[in-house]
Amino acid sequence: MNTVTRPRILVVGAGFAGVECVRRLERKLSPAEADVTLVTPYSYQLYLPLLPQVASGVLTPQSIALSLRRSKKYRTRILPGGAIGVDLKAKVCVVRTITEKIVNEPYDYIVLAPGSVTRTFDIPGLTEHAFGMKTLAEAAYIRDHVITQLDLADASDDPAERAARLQFVVVGGGYAGTETAACLQRLTHAAVTRYPRLDPGLIKWHLIDIAPRLMPELGDKLGRSAQEILGRRGIEVSLGVSIEKAAAEEVTFTDGRVVPTHTLIWTAGVVASPLIGTLGAETMRGRLVVTPEMTLPGYDGVFSLGDSAAVPDLAKGEEGAVCPPTAQHAMRQGKKVADNVIATLRGQSRQPYVHPDLGLVVDLGGKDAVSKPLGIELRGMPAQAVARGYHWSALRTNVAKTRVLTNWLLNAVAGDDFVRTGFQARKPARLKDFEFTDSYLTPEQVRARVEGTGRGKPVR
Repeated sequence: MNTVTRPRILVVGAGFAGVECVRRLERKLSPAEADVTLVTPYSYQLYLPLLPQVASGVLTPQSIALSLRRSKKYRTRILPGGAIGVDLKAKVCVVRTITEKIVNEPYDYIVLAPGSVTRTFDIPGLTEHAFGMKTLAEAAYIRDHVITQLDLADASDDPAERAARLQFVVVGGGYAGTETAACLQRLTHAAVTRYPRLDPGLIKWHLIDIAPRLMPELGDKLGRSAQEILGRRGIEVSLGVSIEKAAAEEVTFTDGRVVPTHTLIWTAGVVASPLIGTLGAETMRGRLVVTPEMTLPGYDGVFSLGDSAAVPDLAKGEEGAVCPPTAQHAMRQGKKVADNVIATLRGQSRQPYVHPDLGLVVDLGGKDAVSKPLGIELRGMPAQAVARGYHWSALRTNVAKTRVLTNWLLNAVAGDDFVRTGFQARKPARLKDFEFTDSYLTPEQVRARVEGTGRGKPVR
């Protein structure tokens, strides 16, 4: 008796790109055409652009964690774990599950959308003492940590300790860093009124970046507008400056300043997931080099997109231009990759990805924002309406939209609350504790593991 095996489609990553790809595959493929598996450590899609609002308490963590299992029609198999290596020749993906078991997952078609991790440099003390802002756990942890500094400063009788706990340093003048500094400064500004023993003038926020301009993608005028807004709030913006070294209770800037602080938040950009380094394929600044159809040259059935792939930006019309690692590109690439996977399955021609940039939005909290939709420069409430309207419409489910809108309305009416929820543990958790960048295999280790265990067999 002959058994017909359906093609196996393996999608790695549940970010904007991976989830959009899986959803489209489910809608356009019949169950008999292929089996779809999604590799992700969490059964939710994280709406990353709103992380600063979780850190500041405007939104609850659940609001931006969109369940992958909410739809009753959902038929994709979720493999709870992270891909740590891929053997492109053997067509096997090595996965470390959330129970630390390592399994070999065979595939016929693979969609690589593992996203990105925080970009770090060889700065003494950085990974041991800095916080990141890339995961839901980090955002929730930072909120607790910041409120903890206010509590400890209020309880302390040591002026030096009090001053150190009330200084906060954010590194990175991009969207993540600027929004993080802006949102958390609003939190501490509102919270200090509940601490009668604290002098509000002691609370100091520093935003630093090695670049000469704040958010250069916005252009000179909007970048300056954002910097002026931060300045009016008392946030000290230092450009052309980075971190020379970090310690538990102080940070040294490259311009020689030493800032006593217990809070260093590192948001100085992202790099492609270390998974890309296990492939042994050509990369461009760490991102996998792919065709306009988002296929990997020289390998059958391999697609890559999102932050981890250097997808040619055909809409720009410039030679060598690649799509920036933004949500709007990732979502649209996910749909196009799904269409190309289906076209490959059905023996049809694949189509290139082309999408003009729709613009940028930066929510600075409250009534402050700067936005550039379709090249139109906006400030203040109009920019805020565009920023929140864009984020709200981009949320994938009606439940998430309702939760976010309710949180926004409640915060606008009732203001902030300053309760520590328990994420602040006795043992600090820093960059090295949240992003497991040392768990990936080398190409040689992947090959040895696959050849030594056989396809699909679990290993320990």
